[in-house]
Amino acid sequence: MHPDDHVCLCFHVPLGKIRAFVARENPPVASLISECLGAGTGCGWCVPFLKHLHRCHATGAAVDLAISPEAYARDRLTYQRAGRHPAQPTAGLDPAPPAPPTTPPATATLSPERQPPPPPGPADELPPQSL
Repeated sequence: MHPDDHVCLCFHVPLGKIRAFVARENPPVASLISECLGAGTGCGWCVPFLKHLHRCHATGAAVDLAISPEAYARDRLTYQRAGRHPAQPTAGLDPAPPAPPTTPPATATLSPERQPPPPPGPADELPPQSL
């Protein structure tokens, strides 16, 4: 796609604006691209494409979509009629660079004096009250 071609057709957000936004803001998650003129908050068609563009930026690949604007608009029309993305992968999303590996957050260990008490067991139960 060219920089002037719209990625978000609902809000007319061009690829060039999205490129500039991700370069300037370096969003940690793709959903923050919605701060760029509302991209991805309309019909939902462009959300997988925005995720792809974010992944490209995060991995240092060229932030681009390999699809013509005509095919993009035609596929969106099909999406709107069906109410969902086609079963086949949409053109323009391949090749997708692999996402960078993420390290799971370290789990904190509590010191023995800060451990939660064990759940009550049979020995902790109160004897029945007589009336």
